[in-house]
Amino acid sequence: MERSRTSLRVEGREVPLCLYRPALSGPLPGVLYFHGGGFTSGSVEDVEVPAMALAESIPALVVAVGYALAPAHPFPAAVEDAHAAALWLAERAGPLGVAGHDAGGHVAVSLTLLARDRGGPEIAAQALLGPMLDPSLTRVGDGEGSVTDCARCYRAYLPEAALRLHPYAAPLESRRLGRLPPIMIATAQNDVLRPEAESYAARLIDAGVPTEVTRFAGVSHAGLAQHAPALAAAADFFRRRLTGAHPDTSSHR
Repeated sequence: MERSRTSLRVEGREVPLCLYRPALSGPLPGVLYFHGGGFTSGSVEDVEVPAMALAESIPALVVAVGYALAPAHPFPAAVEDAHAAALWLAERAGPLGVAGHDAGGHVAVSLTLLARDRGGPEIAAQALLGPMLDPSLTRVGDGEGSVTDCARCYRAYLPEAALRLHPYAAPLESRRLGRLPPIMIATAQNDVLRPEAESYAARLIDAGVPTEVTRFAGVSHAGLAQHAPALAAAADFFRRRLTGAHPDTSSHR
C-alpha cells in the first residue's frame, strides 16, 4: 500500500489530502473519504483503517479529505472543500465514489447534491457509515449517543437558523433527491442517529435512487467506521458500482 500526502488551496484555505493506493498497476477508480468528528474535529490522520480497507478491498485510490472545520469555517466551507477534492480526484482516477462517517457522511451527501446541481464531477456511488443528516434532530432514536452533543455540533456548523433549511445542509428536508448516485448506508443498531439515516434511505428509495441499507448489531456509532463487516459491505458496494465486479458474498460472513 502506497500512502502519500498533498493539499489543495480552496478559497485561501489549505485542504490536506492523504492518498492510499494499493500496489497495483493500471488505472483505478477513486473514492473520497470524509472523516467524522461532528463538523468540529477530526482529520485525515483518523481514517487510516477505513481508507486502507477500502483501498485494498475495492481496489481503488482512496483519498482522505481534511475539510474545513467549524466553528472557524461553518457551512458551506466543508462542502466547497469536498467539491474541490472531487474535481481534483476526477482528473486522476475514475469512476468516482464518495464515503464518510458521522459528519463526514453529511459532507459526502452534500457533495453529491452540489455536484449534481453544478453539473459535475460525476459521482458514481456513495457509501455512508452512521451519517449525521438531520439538523432538526427530530428523528433521533433512543440508542447510544448524545443528542445534546449533536445539537452543539450543528450550532457550530450551521450558526444561522436559516441554514438549517438549506437542502445541502438538511438533506432529509430536501424535495429534490432525484438523480443522485446509488447509495449504501450502514447503521449501528443502537445508534441514536440510526432512525434519521434509515429515514433518508426511505426517501431516496421513493425518489428512485438505487439504495442499500444494512444495520449492524453489536457496534457503536463511533466504532462503525472501523467495523470490519461494515467496511466489507461498503467495499462490496463500491466494487459493484465502480468496477462492475460481482459482489463478494463471502466478505459478509
